[in-house]
Order: sequence, then structure tokens, then C-alpha cells
Amino acid sequence: MSSPRPPNQPKRRRLLSLPAVCPCESITPAPLLSSLLSLAADVAGRRASDVDAFPVLRRGVRKVVRVAGILLAFLEELQDAAATTKATALLSSAMLGLTELHVAMQKLRFLLTDSARRGARLWVLVNAGLVASELRLVLGSVAAAMDALPRSVVDSSVEAGELARLVSEQAWRAGVRPDSADERAARSVRSILEQFKDGVAPDAEDVRRVLRRVRIGSWSECSEEMAFLESELCMRLDAGDENSNDAVVMNRLMAFLVYCRVVLFDHIDSNKSQAGAPAPARCPEWIRPDALQCPITLDLMTDPVTVSTGQTYDRASITRWMKAGCRTCPVTGERLRTTDVIPNAALRAIVERMLLSNGVTLPEPSASAGHRKIAVTFGPAAAGAARLSVAYIVAQLSTGSTEERRKATSEARKLSKHSVFYRACLVDANAVPWLLCLLSSTDASVQDNAVASLLNLSKHPAGRTALVDVGGVGLVVDVINVGAKAEAQQNAAAVLFYLSSNAESAEEIGRIPEAIPTLVQLIRVGAYRGRKNAMVSLYGLLECANNHGRAIAAGAVATLAELLSNDRDDLAGYSITLLAKIAEQPAGALALLAQPGLVAGLAEALATSSSRSAKDHCVAALVSLCRHGSAKGVAPLLGRMPGLMTSLYTLVADGSPQTSKKARALLNEIHRHYVMSPPPPSSDAGDRVVRVL
Repeated sequence: MSSPRPPNQPKRRRLLSLPAVCPCESITPAPLLSSLLSLAADVAGRRASDVDAFPVLRRGVRKVVRVAGILLAFLEELQDAAATTKATALLSSAMLGLTELHVAMQKLRFLLTDSARRGARLWVLVNAGLVASELRLVLGSVAAAMDALPRSVVDSSVEAGELARLVSEQAWRAGVRPDSADERAARSVRSILEQFKDGVAPDAEDVRRVLRRVRIGSWSECSEEMAFLESELCMRLDAGDENSNDAVVMNRLMAFLVYCRVVLFDHIDSNKSQAGAPAPARCPEWIRPDALQCPITLDLMTDPVTVSTGQTYDRASITRWMKAGCRTCPVTGERLRTTDVIPNAALRAIVERMLLSNGVTLPEPSASAGHRKIAVTFGPAAAGAARLSVAYIVAQLSTGSTEERRKATSEARKLSKHSVFYRACLVDANAVPWLLCLLSSTDASVQDNAVASLLNLSKHPAGRTALVDVGGVGLVVDVINVGAKAEAQQNAAAVLFYLSSNAESAEEIGRIPEAIPTLVQLIRVGAYRGRKNAMVSLYGLLECANNHGRAIAAGAVATLAELLSNDRDDLAGYSITLLAKIAEQPAGALALLAQPGLVAGLAEALATSSSRSAKDHCVAALVSLCRHGSAKGVAPLLGRMPGLMTSLYTLVADGSPQTSKKARALLNEIHRHYVMSPPPPSSDAGDRVVRVL
């Protein structure tokens, strides 16, 4: 289930919803007429004859645009007549009719905008009857509003009278219906979905005929349609409508589009599908206010958020900034009190209005820092389409050419990330062994996509079982060592983390001679993300006690000790967590004590770290060292460290309950040593503090 919408995030308009705003009662005639002229000009200016702009309901749209054009001419005549007579008296008598026209024209603009929206064409096709019905109703409202205008207004000039009667007549007579080709295409979609329900692959030409009708001719256009349906589906999930008919139909259409994308298109549009993310929107030439540009990238802020200093940035930019370890505001240089950000709804609304007025649709804002997962039950049709798509992918993985495998691994990567159901389908279709085979591919893209697919599948219990049962752990470890891309190495390290969630698998991974040394090496020399993944995976392996000695033998203690002073707070925090884990075993504690400067480094981290988690693990590590290293004189060593006692007292008073308990235990251990063996009179200040106890 998706997370609820944040209260300060603006609500998005659903497609085919018509939230028209009635002009306020206090509005005067002149601005109302001016606004109505603008609306009519907008509707009349639509390119109704452009097949690419309106692939569905073409004839109906032409009728609407024709009526809007006649209405625009009438309003211009009315404006001219008002300019030569007493305008206020003339227009005041027409306020009711003009108000109704204003509401109707807003609805027409919404309907035409939705009908022409790129990415929404398949949805408009299957709802062509609903759209046509709405157009008929709104045109009826236009005709009724025209009939309600006073005679003095209609007959303000000969031309105005003729145009008014023509608008009313055309609006009443405009029988907007779906085109016959639209109805045939919609029936074909329903027929194809029925075939999916029975597990039957539809005729490829029937599917292509539907796609041609809605002008979908490439892999990227299929993906664009899927992205739209996903955003609409998320809106319904946010509203609690996951069981509504719309949500069910959307899920079926998404599965239909996946099938089209996988089976019908031989290649992925390289210029439109970089990791499934759109390129950042550049500020158009028609808008250059600095307030709408992200201070970091100077791009238009499509998802503006405000940080604790009050400055606003694009979410993606400031998130990258903070993930890089920067904890200051890029504009003011002030330290950020928190990494939380607040959506700037007002600024986003301004950007959205300016973009929409120029024919550009603003992408959906991020609902959270992570990727939204769609949690809708797959019905028989959607499930059948998904299984057919996955079967085709696995066939391409097993017997396809290099180019076919490149596309198949890319599809497997995307689908396994999309939902749990697709992961289950891929595992059931025996995709794991073929993906493992492709880890040794000489094509870097194939290898990279195969590893990423396995990472996604390892999040599924059956995927983890399949990967271990076919002996794939060693192949994953090899990729960490010799992967063609750094991303492949990083993802391979993350696979080990998910596999280590099972105790037996963690033990088996540890028995592979290269596994733990490979992770330690990646922690030592890898890139940022690779280091993080390797450290998390190593922690999972350390849940198995037998792996502690292997980690120590691989040099994990020395490697982690070097990271205590790393500029990135999160890496330093991870290293402290791992050292605390290693110190839980006596051999690990002795290894930490044998590392020069490590105990002092932990004490310094305890005093300087801003992370509660890091402080907690520092104290845990020091407690383990005291417990297992009593013969080494750890307690007196800690008692003589300047500043350590102060840090411990502070944690006792202000730390979390767990940290406070550990700090108190460590203080008691140090105090016990001084009670049993009083320090000499020349002891330092730290010892005097202890004697006060």
C-alpha cells in the first residue's frame, strides 16, 4: 500500500476530472468577458485536424473546436459592441449566461487537454465513450448558456445575433460520438485482455493495430504510457481507491503495455530510456526568473522542497547534495539542523501553471525519497499478460543474440524492480539460472543488467532460494572482483546482503574463500556506493559467528579503522557498527585492541559524532573491549583518555535508554577497576573524575 500524501503537497487533478471554478459573485463584467475570450481562444486554437495531437475522438474534437471558434467570434463582437455603448449596462444583464459559459469553457479545455495528453492515449481510448459523453454534456451547457443571454445582448449587432444563434444551433446539434475506428480499437483491447486471461498470446498484428490507432510506435512511447498510468494509479491508491474499477483497468492496461514493450519492439530507444528517468527539465527560454531555478543545478525546479534554513532547491539536487555527505546549506553555508525537507507547494503551483500554459506537463512530485511501488492485486488478465511477457524475456535470455539479451536483461531489470508479482513470475519462469549465466558475458551492459536483475530478485524469498540452490553465490562474488562496471560490482555486493539474511546462506557464503576478502577489498578501495553495499553485506555475514574469524583474517579491522576518520559521516558510522559487531566475539575484541590507535579512534568518535546510532555502537564496542580485554588492561586505558569520561556522563544523562544503559555499564567497569586498584597520586584529570565516583 502506498504511503499517504503529505498534508502540504498539492493535490493533482485526475485525468478526465473537470474541477471548473465558478467566477465569484463580485466579479465585474469586463474581466469576466476578458477571461472568457481567453478561454474560447485557447479551445478554438487547438489543432483538431492534427492526428498526432488528437489520435482519439478526432471528429468530436473538430466539432468542439468549431463551436469554440464561432463562440470566440461572438464574444469579440460582443466586446466591440460594449465598447461603443454603455458597456456596464449591456454586460451586467448577461452575467448569468457569461458565468455559465465560463464554467463550460473551462471544462472543454480540461477535456481537450486530457484527450491530447501524451502518455494518456490508451487510457483515453478505452474511455472514449465517457469522454464523448462529457463533451456532449458540456456542449449542451454552452447551448443553454447562449439561450439564456438577454435579447439586448444577443442583438447588440447584426453579426452578434447571427453568431449567437449559430453557436446555440451547432452546440445543440453536435452529436459527439466515438469514431468507428476508436470503437474497433477499444473492442480489440478488450479482446486481447480476454486472451491474456486465458494465457493465450494475441496476434501481433491485432496489437499493432491498436498501437497505431493511438500513435504508439516505439518502446519509449510504451514506457511513457506506462508512466502516466502508474501516476494515475498512485493517485487512486493515495485516495484509498485501490479496489475501484479504474484501478483494476489501469493495472490491466499497464500489463498490456509491458507485453507490447517486451514483445513488439526490438530495441530500446537509447535517447529516451536512460535508467528509466527523464532528463532534468531545463529552464525554457520564455522563463528566466532566478526564483524558479534550483541554486545547485540552475535547472527549473519541478519538485521544489525547502530545507531547514528556509532555502528552496529541487528535491533531486538537494538529495544528492546531502547523500554526498554535505550537511550545510549550499546558498547560505549554514549547517542544516535536519536532513528533512518540506515540499514547497506554492512554488510548485507557480511552475506548474507556467509550464501548462506552454503545453508542458509537469512530472509527478516524488512521494518519498524512494521509488514508489505499485501495490495492486493482479487480476487474471494482468497476471496472464505478465506471465507471457516474462516467458518471452526468459526465452530471449536463453537463446537470444547479444542484442536480444541486452534488451531482455534490461526488461528483466525494470520489471523486477516494478513489483513483487513480476519478481515472482521471473523466479517461477526459471530466469535466475539464465541471469547467472550472463554474469560472465563480455557485454558490459548485459552483465550490468543481469546483476541488477538478480539484486531485485534476491529481495524475494523464492529468488534467494533459487540463487543459492543453483550455486550462484560464487558467480556473484566473481562479479564483485572483476565486474566490467563499478555499478555491477556494487550491485553484486548488495546481492550478498540479501542472501545473508538466511543463517545457512550466510554460513555458505562465508565458506567461499574469496567472499569475505572480496567485500573487505571493496570497502578498502571501492567507490562510495560500493563501499556502502559491501559494508552492509559484511554486517549480514557477521550475523554468523563463524564468519568473524574470516573477516579478521581478511584484514577487516584495519580497513574499518581507516574509515573512522572518513569525511562521509555515514561511512564512518557503518565502520563503527561493524567494529562493534566484530568486538562481540573475544577474538574480534583482541583484534581491535591489537590495531594501533583504534581504541582512541572509537573514543574520539564517541565525543565528536553527531549520529546517535554511531554513539550507541561506539559505547557497545568499548563495552565489549572491556569485557573481553580485561587481561589487556582496557579499563585503565579508557579511564586515562581525556574527554571520554565526559562523553560517557553526557550519554548517561541525555542518551537514548539503550545507549544510557551501555554508557553506565562502561562507567561501572572503569570505576570497578579503580576501586580494586587505586591509581597513583600523579594520575591525570580523567582519573580524578573517576575517583569522584
